[in-house]
Amino acid sequence: MTIVELKEVYRTYKMGKVEVPAIRGIDLKIKKGEFIAIMGPSGSGKSTLMHMVGCLDIPDDGEIYLEDDNIAKLHESDLAQIRGKKIGFIFQQFNLINSLNALENVALAMSFQGVKEKERTSRAKELLDIVGLKDRISHLPTELSGGEQQRVAIARSLANNPDIILADEPTGNLDSVTGKKVMEFFTKLNKDGKTIILITHDKDVAKYAKRIIKIRDGRIEKWNIY
Repeated sequence: MTIVELKEVYRTYKMGKVEVPAIRGIDLKIKKGEFIAIMGPSGSGKSTLMHMVGCLDIPDDGEIYLEDDNIAKLHESDLAQIRGKKIGFIFQQFNLINSLNALENVALAMSFQGVKEKERTSRAKELLDIVGLKDRISHLPTELSGGEQQRVAIARSLANNPDIILADEPTGNLDSVTGKKVMEFFTKLNKDGKTIILITHDKDVAKYAKRIIKIRDGRIEKWNIY
C-alpha cells in the first residue's frame, strides 16, 4: 500500500528578484512500513522535499498524496490537522521547549489534538519509558544530554501515534555511539510498522534504511535497495 506519492512535483523559491528552483519534477512512491533515506548535498532539495511530504510546504505544481489526501490542494488549517495526526517530526536541533520538562514537552504535542490532560500525562510517561527516560521525566532539556534530548524528541514524535516519522539529520548533533543507539531505535520503530523517512548526508546513517534515494539539483538522481 502506498502511503506517500509525489507526481511531477515542482517547487521554486524567490530570493529577491532571483528564482531558485528547489524541486524539479519529482515522482516518488513510498509504501506503508518502508524505511527510506533521502540523501543529497547541500542545496540538492532534500529538505524541501521533506517539508512538502510533511505538510510544512506545498508545491508550485504537481500533486502530493498522503494516503487519499492530495495535500498540495489543502489549506493550512487542514494541513495542520494532518501534520498533528499522521506525521511525527524529529529534527537535528531537537526543537524542545526549554521551559518545559521532558514530560511536558512530550505531552504538549497531544494537547493540540484535544487529548485530555490525564491521558496526555499517562501516554507521555509511557513513551518516555519506552525510550529509556523513565527517571528523567522531570528534567528540563538543559539538564539532559544531547542523546537524551533526542530521545525526548523521538517520544514527542510518537505522541499522537503517527503513521509516518520524518527525521531530518536526527544524529547530526550526536556522537557516534549515541547516534547508533538512535538509529537502532528507528529500526525498531520500523519493525513495529512505522514508515520512516530519513533525511541525511551521512552514508553510515543511510545504511539503516531499506531504500536510499539520492537527490541532486532538485531531481532524483538514483535509488538503491539494501
